[in-house]
Amino acid sequence: MKKVILPTICFAVLSTTAFEKAVFAENPKSLTTIVSNHSALKTTIRYVNVSTGSSLNLRKSVSTNSSIVAKLAKGAPVTVYSEANGWAKIKANGLDGFVSSQFLSASKPSVTSSPSATTNTAPTAKPTAAPVTTKYVNVSAGSSLNMRKNASSNASIIIKLSRGIPVTVYSEEKGWARIKVYGQEGFVSSQYITKTIPSSVSSSNGQPKETPSVIKFVNISNGSSLNMYNSASSSSSVIAKLDSGAQVIVYSENNGWTNIKANGKDGYVSSKFLSSSKPTTKTASETITTKYVNISPKSSLTMRNNPSPSASIMVQLARGVQVSVYSEENGWTKIKVYNQFGYVSSEYLSATKPGTIDTDTNMNTSKTETVLKFVNVNSGSNLNMRSEAADTSSVLAQLSSGTVVTVLDEKNGWSRVTANGRTGYVHSEYLAIKAPATVKKDINYTYENLNMTLNEMTAIQYHSGPQTDKQYHTYLREDALIVNNPSNPVSGIVKGSGWNIRGGAGTDYWTVGTVNGGEHLQILSKKLGSDGHYWFEVNYEKSWVNASPDDTKYYLDPHNFVKSSVDSYQFLKLSQTTNLDSKEVNKKILSGKGILEGHASTFIYAAEKYGINEMYLISHALLETGNGTSQLANGIQLNGKTVYNMYGIGAYDNSALTSGVQYAYNAGWFTPEDAIIGGAKFIAQGYIDAGQDTLYKMRWNPSMAATAGYATHQYATDIGWAAKQVKQIYNLYTLLDSYQLTLDIPQYK
Repeated sequence: MKKVILPTICFAVLSTTAFEKAVFAENPKSLTTIVSNHSALKTTIRYVNVSTGSSLNLRKSVSTNSSIVAKLAKGAPVTVYSEANGWAKIKANGLDGFVSSQFLSASKPSVTSSPSATTNTAPTAKPTAAPVTTKYVNVSAGSSLNMRKNASSNASIIIKLSRGIPVTVYSEEKGWARIKVYGQEGFVSSQYITKTIPSSVSSSNGQPKETPSVIKFVNISNGSSLNMYNSASSSSSVIAKLDSGAQVIVYSENNGWTNIKANGKDGYVSSKFLSSSKPTTKTASETITTKYVNISPKSSLTMRNNPSPSASIMVQLARGVQVSVYSEENGWTKIKVYNQFGYVSSEYLSATKPGTIDTDTNMNTSKTETVLKFVNVNSGSNLNMRSEAADTSSVLAQLSSGTVVTVLDEKNGWSRVTANGRTGYVHSEYLAIKAPATVKKDINYTYENLNMTLNEMTAIQYHSGPQTDKQYHTYLREDALIVNNPSNPVSGIVKGSGWNIRGGAGTDYWTVGTVNGGEHLQILSKKLGSDGHYWFEVNYEKSWVNASPDDTKYYLDPHNFVKSSVDSYQFLKLSQTTNLDSKEVNKKILSGKGILEGHASTFIYAAEKYGINEMYLISHALLETGNGTSQLANGIQLNGKTVYNMYGIGAYDNSALTSGVQYAYNAGWFTPEDAIIGGAKFIAQGYIDAGQDTLYKMRWNPSMAATAGYATHQYATDIGWAAKQVKQIYNLYTLLDSYQLTLDIPQYK
């Protein structure tokens, strides 16, 4: 779990203003400084101190590559909230943002007047903004112009523009033009746009000829069809269905979508189902074969309902599972397993069953999703989780029917699983893919309509730097490495600094991370990239990396989670109580949970007092206190008083114990009840009262993004954070005989 503030706690002590800074901070070191100094945060007034006639850029985040919010004139007063690593978080002209600290001064600088100015001279008019103009893309026939995110040839590519395309030009500076086209803003090289429409290219006989079009072909399985949409979104309307082999004219490609013309219509199709050559027609009848899942032991293979990485997940398959193969095409295999048909990535199937090894150094999986299953025993009974895969080993925990578990591996009738914070072994026969219907639950559904599309939300979130612990295939351009053996490169040393590690072989793929001079990298393969350069696939071992646009969109899309009995709990409305029975909670949930044992009525009182789901409070406390055993939870002496902290509030990374104790002392939490009730108040004021009353809203804050046009007041940068939090809450509910809850589902246009 990766959080913007503190990976080891559920909530950090930040006001809304300070939290927004933390969300936008791009330098992890500066973020730590900001958080650790927050208790002494005071605002000051300073003045912009730049040379006369110039201005200071107010930026959206702490990076010279981030977007400019406003330009501040010399002498302008600003309110400074905090400073770290050469950047200041300020408010100016009603806008929040970041500026370089070196251009701020404690006193207002004098503004030099013109020598000819007198007291009778009328004030000089403010310079007018540069006029918006229309220009045209002027590149050679058959090529395209890259529109980039920032004014840099290393910036990510937003879209490729064909010759003659009209663009709206806002400004030009240092060889770059800021433009808008197709509803998107970006930067292009100024030398490739002109005021007049470029003339057609002349042929060898002097007669004009049309700019050649890019022709591609639909490449899908026989008997199926490719949807052409009216916009670059699978949620938009289908305007045509294209057969395999159909010829299309390509206008542009961007983020996995291709703008085409086919059958006299313009629209969008998924880029992966187009090929440069016409596919051959397969006439052979479908042959069913047997294969095995061949992935690293601790990961799983995702089976989806369609051959697409954005399709809905049906089940997770462990290493060695036998499947029936019906067809293979375009990197996807249609299989049948557990009496269900679905699709998996072909590269993770093998003709022979893989051995039971502990590690697999040759496997570089691009998916690290876990296998989730459910305890399926008779109602009222429990499944023993044991310390070893043997009936004679000690019992670590008893899991009730319906408990969701994470399956790490399966062998000889035993599954090694993680559930409720513990890892052990259970009999595989008592695990099921679907949750048993043994609990009486009353679920109400509400819906929030958002004034934005899912694609618009994805674009907003992607600019805020979403992170993931997922492993990708990663690439570095050939000229960035000094290799040990050019004829057979297996490792290399990075030369220079600031090289981007990409999610594919080419600059049109997203930046996964960066490397600097002197770093050693293992080389896995070499291939020609989409930009004409050779690229090395390298082993980029980072715990957290920049998430891909597709993965960001996947976790944003409620449809991927709302139908799952477990995942849907990220939409659980946390501002409503569940009407729990304190005796049942003490007996089934808090029994044996250390300092928390017997405190069900305290949690229920705190939930009702501050309008919070009581099961969420209990889950939060169990997680942060290690089931009621942590030092913070059991009381620590400070200034002659024992203080308690049940939610890890204020427990910063580098000083978790001391800062958590100090916060509890300042808050007056001198009994366990004080800590439970007082912490609930803090949680309510931080998010619940702000309208972020589901885990999904805490992570993404969609309504504010729709209003403000940018990401703000988000609890985490991990794209999977909301989905990762639900298992504990879900399992607590399964312990109860009956309950009520409300799921609040966001709906995008």
